[in-house]
Amino acid sequence: MSQEPKSVWYTRCPAPTPLSIAAQLGWVDEAFGTRSVAVASIRDSKDPAVRQSHFTHALDWSFRQGGNIPPIWARSGGRETRIVGITTTDEFQAVISLPTTGIKTAKDLKGRKVGVPRQAGGIVDFQRATALKGIVSALSLEGLTAGDVEIVYLDAREPALLEIGNATFLGLKRRYPYGGELLALARGEIDAFFVKGAEGLVLANQIGATIVSEFGFHPDARIRINNGTPRPLTVDAKFADERPDLVAELVATVDRVGAWAEAHPEDTVRFIAREIGVAEEAIWAANGTNVHRHLKLTLEDEQIDALSHFKDFLLEWGFIPADFDVAAWVDPRALDAARRSEAA
Repeated sequence: MSQEPKSVWYTRCPAPTPLSIAAQLGWVDEAFGTRSVAVASIRDSKDPAVRQSHFTHALDWSFRQGGNIPPIWARSGGRETRIVGITTTDEFQAVISLPTTGIKTAKDLKGRKVGVPRQAGGIVDFQRATALKGIVSALSLEGLTAGDVEIVYLDAREPALLEIGNATFLGLKRRYPYGGELLALARGEIDAFFVKGAEGLVLANQIGATIVSEFGFHPDARIRINNGTPRPLTVDAKFADERPDLVAELVATVDRVGAWAEAHPEDTVRFIAREIGVAEEAIWAANGTNVHRHLKLTLEDEQIDALSHFKDFLLEWGFIPADFDVAAWVDPRALDAARRSEAA
Protein backbone atom coordinates (compact mmCIF):
# COMPACT_ATOMS: atom_id res chain seq x y z
CA MET A 1 0.00 0.00 0.00
CA SER A 2 1.38 3.42 -0.93
CA GLN A 3 2.28 5.77 1.87
CA GLU A 4 0.21 8.90 2.39
CA PRO A 5 2.53 11.71 3.54
CA LYS A 6 1.01 14.26 5.92
CA SER A 7 3.25 16.98 4.50
CA VAL A 8 5.75 17.57 1.73
CA TRP A 9 8.76 19.86 1.59
CA TYR A 10 9.63 22.27 -1.19
CA THR A 11 12.30 24.81 -1.95
CA ARG A 12 13.04 27.27 -4.72
CA CYS A 13 15.77 29.73 -5.54
CA PRO A 14 15.22 33.49 -5.95
CA ALA A 15 15.00 33.16 -9.73
CA PRO A 16 12.49 32.98 -12.59
CA THR A 17 10.88 29.54 -12.25
CA PRO A 18 7.35 28.25 -12.83
CA LEU A 19 7.47 26.64 -9.38
CA SER A 20 8.01 30.06 -7.82
CA ILE A 21 5.04 31.53 -9.67
CA ALA A 22 2.83 28.52 -8.91
CA ALA A 23 3.71 28.90 -5.22
CA GLN A 24 3.00 32.64 -5.22
CA LEU A 25 -0.33 32.08 -6.96
CA GLY A 26 -1.28 29.59 -4.25
CA TRP A 27 -1.58 26.73 -6.73
CA VAL A 28 0.90 24.45 -4.96
CA ASP A 29 -0.87 24.68 -1.59
CA GLU A 30 -4.20 24.21 -3.34
CA ALA A 31 -3.08 21.14 -5.31
CA PHE A 32 -1.76 19.31 -2.25
CA GLY A 33 -4.51 20.67 -0.03
CA THR A 34 -7.09 18.69 -2.00
CA ARG A 35 -5.19 15.59 -0.82
CA SER A 36 -5.00 16.91 2.78
CA VAL A 37 -1.23 17.20 2.43
CA ALA A 38 0.48 20.29 3.87
CA VAL A 39 3.32 22.04 2.04
CA ALA A 40 6.27 23.36 4.07
CA SER A 41 9.14 25.58 2.92
CA ILE A 42 12.65 24.22 3.43
CA ARG A 43 14.28 27.65 3.31
CA ASP A 44 11.91 29.05 5.94
CA SER A 45 12.55 26.30 8.46
CA LYS A 46 14.22 27.19 11.76
CA ASP A 47 16.06 23.87 11.71
CA PRO A 48 19.50 24.11 10.01
CA ALA A 49 19.33 20.40 9.15
CA VAL A 50 16.13 21.00 7.21
CA ARG A 51 17.49 24.14 5.49
CA GLN A 52 20.50 22.12 4.39
CA SER A 53 18.23 20.10 2.11
CA HIS A 54 17.94 23.16 -0.15
CA PHE A 55 21.40 22.09 -1.31
CA THR A 56 21.61 18.38 -0.40
CA HIS A 57 18.08 17.30 -1.41
CA ALA A 58 18.31 15.03 1.65
CA LEU A 59 14.66 15.16 2.73
CA ASP A 60 12.19 12.55 1.56
CA TRP A 61 8.90 13.86 0.20
CA SER A 62 10.54 16.99 -1.18
CA PHE A 63 10.74 18.86 -4.45
CA ARG A 64 12.95 21.65 -5.70
CA GLN A 65 13.39 24.02 -8.62
CA GLY A 66 16.23 26.47 -8.97
CA GLY A 67 19.92 26.45 -9.74
CA ASN A 68 21.13 23.16 -11.15
CA ILE A 69 24.49 22.87 -9.35
CA PRO A 70 23.14 21.66 -5.96
CA PRO A 71 20.93 18.91 -7.42
CA ILE A 72 23.74 17.79 -9.77
CA TRP A 73 26.11 17.67 -6.78
CA ALA A 74 23.60 15.76 -4.64
CA ARG A 75 22.94 13.22 -7.42
CA SER A 76 26.68 12.81 -8.02
CA GLY A 77 27.13 12.09 -4.32
CA GLY A 78 24.59 9.27 -4.40
CA ARG A 79 21.33 10.97 -3.40
CA GLU A 80 18.56 9.30 -5.39
CA THR A 81 16.45 11.98 -7.04
CA ARG A 82 14.57 12.40 -10.32
CA ILE A 83 14.30 15.24 -12.82
CA VAL A 84 10.60 15.57 -13.64
CA GLY A 85 10.77 18.79 -15.67
CA ILE A 86 13.18 21.46 -16.86
CA THR A 87 12.74 25.19 -17.48
CA THR A 88 15.10 27.17 -19.67
CA THR A 89 14.90 30.90 -19.00
CA ASP A 90 17.97 32.66 -20.34
CA GLU A 91 19.41 35.60 -18.45
CA PHE A 92 22.06 38.29 -18.57
CA GLN A 93 25.53 36.81 -18.04
CA ALA A 94 28.66 38.91 -18.30
CA VAL A 95 32.21 39.50 -17.19
CA ILE A 96 32.49 43.12 -16.08
CA SER A 97 35.27 45.54 -15.21
CA LEU A 98 35.77 49.25 -14.54
CA PRO A 99 36.72 51.70 -17.29
CA THR A 100 39.89 52.56 -15.34
CA THR A 101 41.32 49.06 -15.89
CA GLY A 102 41.54 49.55 -19.64
CA ILE A 103 39.87 46.16 -20.19
CA LYS A 104 37.37 46.39 -23.03
CA THR A 105 37.05 42.85 -24.42
CA ALA A 106 37.73 39.33 -23.21
CA LYS A 107 41.01 39.40 -25.15
CA ASP A 108 42.18 42.11 -22.74
CA LEU A 109 41.74 39.73 -19.78
CA LYS A 110 44.90 37.84 -20.69
CA GLY A 111 47.34 38.12 -17.79
CA ARG A 112 44.83 40.06 -15.66
CA LYS A 113 43.29 39.21 -12.27
CA VAL A 114 39.77 37.82 -12.34
CA GLY A 115 37.89 37.52 -9.04
CA VAL A 116 35.94 34.42 -8.02
CA PRO A 117 33.94 34.14 -4.75
CA ARG A 118 34.74 31.22 -2.48
CA GLN A 119 32.67 29.83 0.40
CA ALA A 120 34.08 27.40 2.95
CA GLY A 121 32.08 24.39 4.08
CA GLY A 122 31.17 20.85 3.11
CA ILE A 123 28.34 21.75 0.73
CA VAL A 124 29.03 22.47 -2.93
CA ASP A 125 30.26 26.03 -3.50
CA PHE A 126 27.76 26.88 -6.23
CA GLN A 127 28.76 30.56 -6.40
CA ARG A 128 32.38 29.66 -7.14
CA ALA A 129 31.32 27.11 -9.74
CA THR A 130 28.93 29.60 -11.35
CA ALA A 131 31.59 32.31 -11.60
CA LEU A 132 34.22 29.93 -12.99
CA LYS A 133 31.88 28.64 -15.69
CA GLY A 134 31.01 32.20 -16.71
CA ILE A 135 34.68 33.17 -16.88
CA VAL A 136 35.59 30.06 -18.87
CA SER A 137 32.75 30.75 -21.32
CA ALA A 138 33.82 34.36 -21.82
CA LEU A 139 37.46 33.41 -22.39
CA SER A 140 36.57 30.59 -24.79
CA LEU A 141 34.83 33.04 -27.11
CA GLU A 142 38.22 34.66 -27.71
CA GLY A 143 40.22 31.44 -27.88
CA LEU A 144 41.54 31.82 -24.31
CA THR A 145 41.42 29.47 -21.32
CA ALA A 146 41.43 29.89 -17.55
CA GLY A 147 45.20 29.41 -17.70
CA ASP A 148 45.50 32.72 -19.55
CA VAL A 149 44.26 34.74 -16.54
CA GLU A 150 45.06 34.88 -12.84
CA ILE A 151 42.13 33.55 -10.82
CA VAL A 152 41.91 35.37 -7.48
CA TYR A 153 39.70 33.60 -4.94
CA LEU A 154 37.74 35.91 -2.64
CA ASP A 155 36.79 34.18 0.59
CA ALA A 156 33.37 34.93 2.04
CA ARG A 157 33.40 37.19 5.08
CA GLU A 158 30.11 36.04 6.59
CA PRO A 159 28.36 32.74 7.36
CA ALA A 160 26.42 30.88 4.71
CA LEU A 161 22.63 30.78 4.53
CA LEU A 162 22.49 27.50 6.40
CA GLU A 163 24.21 29.01 9.42
CA ILE A 164 22.35 32.30 9.62
CA GLY A 165 18.92 31.02 8.61
CA ASN A 166 16.31 33.71 8.15
CA ALA A 167 18.39 36.59 9.48
CA THR A 168 17.36 39.90 7.97
CA PHE A 169 19.69 42.33 6.25
CA LEU A 170 18.54 45.89 6.96
CA GLY A 171 14.98 44.68 6.55
CA LEU A 172 15.62 42.68 3.37
CA LYS A 173 15.22 38.92 2.99
CA ARG A 174 18.82 38.18 2.00
CA ARG A 175 22.20 39.57 1.05
CA TYR A 176 22.51 40.41 -2.63
CA PRO A 177 25.44 38.81 -4.46
CA TYR A 178 28.72 40.30 -5.72
CA GLY A 179 29.53 42.44 -2.66
CA GLY A 180 32.92 40.81 -2.14
CA GLU A 181 33.83 41.05 -5.81
CA LEU A 182 32.79 44.71 -5.99
CA LEU A 183 34.94 45.63 -3.00
CA ALA A 184 37.91 43.76 -4.43
CA LEU A 185 37.46 45.51 -7.77
CA ALA A 186 37.26 48.93 -6.10
CA ARG A 187 40.45 48.20 -4.12
CA GLY A 188 42.31 47.15 -7.24
CA GLU A 189 42.75 43.58 -5.98
CA ILE A 190 41.07 42.21 -9.11
CA ASP A 191 40.47 43.55 -12.61
CA ALA A 192 37.18 41.84 -13.51
CA PHE A 193 34.53 39.41 -12.28
CA PHE A 194 31.44 37.52 -13.45
CA VAL A 195 27.82 38.57 -12.85
CA LYS A 196 24.48 37.22 -13.97
CA GLY A 197 20.75 37.76 -13.78
CA ALA A 198 18.82 40.84 -12.75
CA GLU A 199 21.04 41.45 -9.71
CA GLY A 200 24.18 41.35 -11.84
CA LEU A 201 22.70 43.70 -14.41
CA VAL A 202 21.62 46.21 -11.76
CA LEU A 203 25.10 46.17 -10.22
CA ALA A 204 26.79 46.65 -13.59
CA ASN A 205 24.52 49.60 -14.27
CA GLN A 206 25.06 51.09 -10.82
CA ILE A 207 28.85 51.24 -11.11
CA GLY A 208 28.98 52.15 -14.79
CA ALA A 209 30.83 48.92 -15.53
CA THR A 210 32.51 48.00 -18.78
CA ILE A 211 30.79 44.92 -20.19
CA VAL A 212 33.86 42.92 -21.16
CA SER A 213 31.89 39.96 -22.49
CA GLU A 214 28.16 39.26 -22.53
CA PHE A 215 26.88 35.81 -23.48
CA GLY A 216 23.67 34.98 -21.60
CA PHE A 217 21.75 34.72 -24.88
CA HIS A 218 24.54 33.18 -26.96
CA PRO A 219 23.19 30.73 -29.57
CA ASP A 220 25.49 27.93 -28.35
CA ALA A 221 23.86 26.34 -25.30
CA ARG A 222 27.28 25.14 -24.12
CA ILE A 223 28.39 28.76 -23.76
CA ARG A 224 25.37 29.99 -21.86
CA ILE A 225 24.80 26.88 -19.71
CA ASN A 226 25.37 27.73 -16.06
CA ASN A 227 23.79 27.30 -12.65
CA GLY A 228 20.64 29.14 -13.75
CA THR A 229 20.33 27.83 -17.29
CA PRO A 230 18.45 25.50 -17.31
CA ARG A 231 16.68 24.99 -13.98
CA PRO A 232 15.47 21.44 -13.25
CA LEU A 233 12.44 20.51 -11.18
CA THR A 234 13.56 17.56 -9.03
CA VAL A 235 11.91 15.24 -6.54
CA ASP A 236 13.41 12.58 -4.28
CA ALA A 237 13.17 8.98 -5.49
CA LYS A 238 10.91 7.88 -2.60
CA PHE A 239 8.40 10.55 -3.60
CA ALA A 240 8.62 9.64 -7.31
CA ASP A 241 8.35 5.89 -6.84
CA GLU A 242 5.89 5.56 -3.96
CA ARG A 243 3.51 8.38 -4.86
CA PRO A 244 3.72 9.00 -8.59
CA ASP A 245 0.15 10.33 -8.43
CA LEU A 246 1.22 13.18 -6.14
CA VAL A 247 4.27 13.92 -8.29
CA ALA A 248 2.00 13.98 -11.36
CA GLU A 249 -0.25 16.48 -9.54
CA LEU A 250 2.78 18.62 -8.72
CA VAL A 251 4.08 18.58 -12.29
CA ALA A 252 0.66 19.31 -13.75
CA THR A 253 0.30 22.27 -11.39
CA VAL A 254 3.72 23.73 -12.23
CA ASP A 255 3.18 22.99 -15.92
CA ARG A 256 0.08 25.24 -15.96
CA VAL A 257 2.29 28.25 -15.31
CA GLY A 258 3.70 28.26 -18.85
CA ALA A 259 0.36 29.10 -20.47
CA TRP A 260 -0.67 31.40 -17.62
CA ALA A 261 2.56 33.41 -17.92
CA GLU A 262 2.14 33.87 -21.67
CA ALA A 263 -1.33 35.28 -21.04
CA HIS A 264 -0.22 37.50 -18.13
CA PRO A 265 3.21 39.01 -18.98
CA GLU A 266 3.00 41.97 -16.58
CA ASP A 267 1.87 39.84 -13.64
CA THR A 268 4.56 37.27 -14.45
CA VAL A 269 7.34 39.84 -14.32
CA ARG A 270 5.90 41.27 -11.11
CA PHE A 271 6.03 37.83 -9.47
CA ILE A 272 9.60 37.22 -10.67
CA ALA A 273 10.74 40.66 -9.47
CA ARG A 274 9.17 40.03 -6.07
CA GLU A 275 10.90 36.66 -5.81
CA ILE A 276 14.34 38.11 -6.58
CA GLY A 277 13.85 41.45 -4.84
CA VAL A 278 14.51 43.81 -7.76
CA ALA A 279 12.51 46.26 -9.84
CA GLU A 280 10.37 44.90 -12.64
CA GLU A 281 12.39 46.79 -15.25
CA ALA A 282 15.46 44.82 -14.18
CA ILE A 283 13.67 41.57 -15.06
CA TRP A 284 12.70 42.84 -18.51
CA ALA A 285 16.29 43.98 -19.09
CA ALA A 286 18.04 40.89 -17.71
CA ASN A 287 15.73 38.17 -19.01
CA GLY A 288 14.41 39.78 -22.18
CA THR A 289 11.06 41.05 -23.32
CA ASN A 290 9.85 37.49 -23.92
CA VAL A 291 10.68 36.20 -20.46
CA HIS A 292 7.01 35.31 -19.91
CA ARG A 293 7.23 32.94 -22.88
CA HIS A 294 10.11 30.97 -21.38
CA LEU A 295 8.61 29.52 -18.20
CA LYS A 296 7.43 26.23 -19.62
CA LEU A 297 8.15 22.86 -18.06
CA THR A 298 9.66 20.56 -20.67
CA LEU A 299 12.10 17.66 -21.04
CA GLU A 300 13.81 18.38 -24.35
CA ASP A 301 16.95 16.70 -25.62
CA GLU A 302 18.76 20.05 -25.84
CA GLN A 303 18.03 20.77 -22.17
CA ILE A 304 19.25 17.33 -21.09
CA ASP A 305 22.38 17.71 -23.23
CA ALA A 306 23.05 21.12 -21.66
CA LEU A 307 22.78 19.70 -18.14
CA SER A 308 25.07 16.84 -19.13
CA HIS A 309 27.65 19.28 -20.50
CA PHE A 310 27.54 21.31 -17.30
CA LYS A 311 27.83 18.14 -15.21
CA ASP A 312 31.01 17.36 -17.16
CA PHE A 313 32.34 20.86 -16.38
CA LEU A 314 31.63 20.42 -12.66
CA LEU A 315 33.36 17.04 -12.71
CA GLU A 316 36.40 18.42 -14.56
CA TRP A 317 36.79 21.25 -12.04
CA GLY A 318 36.33 18.98 -9.01
CA PHE A 319 32.97 20.29 -7.81
CA ILE A 320 31.24 16.91 -7.86
CA PRO A 321 32.62 13.60 -6.57
CA ALA A 322 31.55 11.19 -9.32
CA ASP A 323 30.25 10.94 -12.85
CA PHE A 324 26.71 9.83 -13.67
CA ASP A 325 24.31 9.58 -16.61
CA VAL A 326 22.12 12.69 -16.77
CA ALA A 327 19.70 11.09 -19.26
CA ALA A 328 19.07 8.26 -16.78
CA TRP A 329 18.35 10.88 -14.11
CA VAL A 330 15.29 12.06 -16.04
CA ASP A 331 11.88 10.61 -15.16
CA PRO A 332 9.31 11.68 -17.80
CA ARG A 333 6.30 9.86 -16.33
CA ALA A 334 4.68 12.82 -14.56
CA LEU A 335 5.15 15.28 -17.43
CA ASP A 336 3.86 12.72 -19.93
CA ALA A 337 0.78 12.25 -17.76
CA ALA A 338 0.26 16.03 -17.60
CA ARG A 339 0.49 16.27 -21.39
CA ARG A 340 -2.02 13.44 -21.85
CA SER A 341 -4.40 15.10 -19.42
CA GLU A 342 -3.98 18.41 -21.25
CA ALA A 343 -4.76 16.78 -24.59
CA ALA A 344 -7.84 15.06 -23.18
